[in-house]
Amino acid sequence: MLTSEDGPGQTVPRLRLDQLDRAPVEWRPVPDPRTLSVGIVHLGTGAFHRAHQAVYTQQAMAVSGETSWGICGVTQRSPAVAEALLPQDCLYSVLERSAEGTKIRVIGAIRDILVAQEQPEKVTDRLARPETRVVTLTVTEKGYRSDPSNGRLRADDPEVLADAGGRPPRTVIGQLVRGLEARWRSRAPSLTVLCCDNLPHNGDTLRDLVEDFCGLSLGSDAVRLASWAKDNVTFPNTMVDRIVPAATDEDRRDAAALLGLEDRAVVVTEPFSQWVIEDRFAGPRPAWEEVGATLVGDVAPYEEMKLRLLNGSHSALAYLGALAGCEFIADAVASPDFAFFTRAFMDVDVTPTLTVPHGFDLVSYKEALMGRFADRALRHRTIQIAMDGSQKLPYRLLGTIASRLGAGHVPRHACLAVAAWMRFVTVGRSDDGAVLPLDDPMAVRLRAVAAGQSTAEVTVAALLSLREVFPADLAANPTFRALLIEAVEDLSRLGAAGAVASIGRHPPSRPA
Repeated sequence: MLTSEDGPGQTVPRLRLDQLDRAPVEWRPVPDPRTLSVGIVHLGTGAFHRAHQAVYTQQAMAVSGETSWGICGVTQRSPAVAEALLPQDCLYSVLERSAEGTKIRVIGAIRDILVAQEQPEKVTDRLARPETRVVTLTVTEKGYRSDPSNGRLRADDPEVLADAGGRPPRTVIGQLVRGLEARWRSRAPSLTVLCCDNLPHNGDTLRDLVEDFCGLSLGSDAVRLASWAKDNVTFPNTMVDRIVPAATDEDRRDAAALLGLEDRAVVVTEPFSQWVIEDRFAGPRPAWEEVGATLVGDVAPYEEMKLRLLNGSHSALAYLGALAGCEFIADAVASPDFAFFTRAFMDVDVTPTLTVPHGFDLVSYKEALMGRFADRALRHRTIQIAMDGSQKLPYRLLGTIASRLGAGHVPRHACLAVAAWMRFVTVGRSDDGAVLPLDDPMAVRLRAVAAGQSTAEVTVAALLSLREVFPADLAANPTFRALLIEAVEDLSRLGAAGAVASIGRHPPSRPA
């Protein structure tokens, strides 16, 4: 028996297979986790995967009766997820919060956990096993160690070079290539690799990164492995959507109260969930389409809508909201000015850049997004979304800006969002003086570039020089530069809330 966090002297059993019968029957996993065998390896077993792909996979097995799609999760940077899951027989709960109430269910689709930094040989072995037919990934944008300006592998990255030199792989691309190499040498059957991160054309991008790594590391074998992979491995593009805030002590207490079991690996999420997958599989797969996933010939329109509308709005609200002292996204959109800004950003800046799939109700989708942002039950922190901005901006905001400038229009709302990121990384404090932590793989470089910048013009010029973030042609655009300078000045003079209110008084768009 383990002491829960409910209060002194109270004890609640830990969530485990031998304690499942204590949970209400409607919340137990189906099928029984003890009947499952592993057919999927997932690289990056964080909260999003556990609230998204693992849930779809469990539901697909329940509907189809197939039990060969259990998941072996691989944690990338920290053993914390393994340390939470392994004592629980890899069981955990998903807590759905909304204005209508809270629901919970136990997920048992994950049947093993490996720590990549400590068990690289076991990771390679799992990837190479014949029964592994699908690999999925959620390692965040920075985990791919790619150059956002061209999508290719950063060949000068010291971790990439170390993996390419033959050490037990620590990068996700190194892990994947060593697994593919082992499959090729052992003549294992075909494999589907599904990237589920917020990268444009994520499957195609991942395939290119794999090819780049092969060229660095395999010498003459690179051509032969590439030839085998062309015939035996596919990299479908995907789009995933579900908001998954970091779990809190309150979430863990609520899960224990609902389950009657202590769960140290609970994930919290919203009811909404979407998964669009390019129908290009190399072999068997779970029946995901039977439980809500959408299989299509072209993911690109869905991907672009999600990246620019949901993720772009999220980043804008994260930086502007954090500067304005808003802890949660819902706090920001509760302000009429912020709500107006977000709608205008979606309608005026983003929507004209989109190719909307036939029959898709874009108006309803944007209204649903506003409802999701405003859901106070979800408690999605602005600081959480603000992480890794140098990796996210090219995909979430800069594409929209380049498209609108190219069409002769002024993307004022999107530029204010980028300016808010600039102020976030250079000033490091909200408008009321609270410290804003800079959690970014380029943090040292960003601080060095920002140091000593005294005017908006100098600050903008310094940050636009970062080719890892801003493509040269966009950075050189005089309209873009002028809009950023004006927006940085407004943020300094008026504060984030004032700048957001002020932008509503500008014409929505005018020729550049």
